[in-house]
Amino acid sequence: MKAGVSILGIFVADTAYLARRMPVVGETITGSGFSVGPGGKGSNQAVAAARAGSPVTFISKIGRDTFGDMALRTYAEAGVTPKIVQMDDLPTGAAFIYVNDQNGENAIIVYPGAAGSIGIGDVEAARDTIEASRIFVTQLEQPAAAAQRALEIAHAAGVITVFNPAPAEPFPDAIYPLCDYIVPNETEAAALVGFTLATADDARRAGDALLQKGVRTALITLGERGVLLHNESQSVFVPAIASGPVIDTTGAGDAFVGGFSAALARGLSPVDAARFGCATAGISVTHRGTAPAMPTLAEIEALLEQGALA
Repeated sequence: MKAGVSILGIFVADTAYLARRMPVVGETITGSGFSVGPGGKGSNQAVAAARAGSPVTFISKIGRDTFGDMALRTYAEAGVTPKIVQMDDLPTGAAFIYVNDQNGENAIIVYPGAAGSIGIGDVEAARDTIEASRIFVTQLEQPAAAAQRALEIAHAAGVITVFNPAPAEPFPDAIYPLCDYIVPNETEAAALVGFTLATADDARRAGDALLQKGVRTALITLGERGVLLHNESQSVFVPAIASGPVIDTTGAGDAFVGGFSAALARGLSPVDAARFGCATAGISVTHRGTAPAMPTLAEIEALLEQGALA
């Protein structure tokens, strides 16, 4: 019987710099804080899903170095099973993260390092893991060809596929029909459909455009406006769930994807899983630090119960 979540993605060491604004080219400004911690979209999603109560296997490549050691410690602490190749000739990836110390907004540059060499052969080596999972998740920080092959394997095996098209890089149109769920944020969705998502009608129109490309369900995250779950049978706006003041939005999208995937793996309906993902993200943004504060299952369920009782 298929169970749990498998995730193909990258790990990077996040180096975060807090400041009142980004410097312009040629300018040096004083920051208000700095930290180093685990990151990478796929890795963050794996940690979020594991802490949200699902068995998780993370498929990736890292270097045999200090940042690689950080990755392995992260998975041991979160309960993620690593299916990882360690390389001697490429370093573990790293990311530069600017965080606005006034409103929590961020900007990120990612160097994937060893994970940038993930290829079809690496995906084939993980075939058994992908086929045994109930949910398979991937993104675009590793090469798109690897993501496509993994989605093909999962789709053929009847595994529910979740594709997070982030960062907003080009990818083959053949990926769309492999997606049970595509989960872009509003900026990524706009890049995919060619227009901005300023209104609810725009979001639904974007959802229709993604369905026309072959996706079964579009799940568009809209920040404080919540999430649109849109397919041929329903179009539902799931509101954002606040847990406290927003301090740092770094990793909020990954928290949503991880929470949503964990909830689907546990058998929740798509709408309830989206609500669970919103609660996961709502807690994650209330903490500052390089490593996103992925909440536990108990914390997520407590927040959802508070909302039900309100």
